[in-house]
Amino acid sequence: MLEIGLTGGIGSGKTRVADLFAARGAALIDTDLLAHEITAPGGAAIPLLVEAFGAACLRPDGAMDRDAMRARVFSDPSAKRTLESITHPLIRSLTVARADAIRAAGAHPYLIYVVPLLVESGTWRERVGRVLVVDCREETQVARVMARNGFTREQVEAIMRRQATRADRLACADDVIDNDGPPEALPPQVERLDALYRATRGGIAAR
Repeated sequence: MLEIGLTGGIGSGKTRVADLFAARGAALIDTDLLAHEITAPGGAAIPLLVEAFGAACLRPDGAMDRDAMRARVFSDPSAKRTLESITHPLIRSLTVARADAIRAAGAHPYLIYVVPLLVESGTWRERVGRVLVVDCREETQVARVMARNGFTREQVEAIMRRQATRADRLACADDVIDNDGPPEALPPQVERLDALYRATRGGIAAR
């Protein structure tokens, strides 16, 4: 089974593109959704987060307070390292388990991992057969995230500075989807790559 890593900067449209592939039969594993899963009420990361950061890191419902934690790790690199040391191994373990189940089922033509920080991780390029980058201009990213999340320009730009540059992502890409245009420009690009991926045999199992 071919395995593809899909990535892109914040606001690039990764989720929309992934959904279009899923509609065509691709299996998806979204590491961002796994991160939400382990930090939801009762999630595997919650006891470790409380041990490291105290109960103040949780919302009243018992989930990790993502806004508070985001602010904390932006101002404290050591807190960022601690958070990643807790969440990354759990996400990786879940990723492997889900991928194993998908391969065993044999119901999908190929598998796409949606990994926002694929380039930044330094390991994913060797764990997948192809890298697909969803690309758009940086100004488009800023405008989308401001509209979607209500962030200020300064907040969005601060997040982008902590991500790989557009040039770095494109340098890692085997395939690129241009998402700087209207929504109707996406399906033809996805259809072309869907045909390519179905015709490509083999890949690398993520571990």
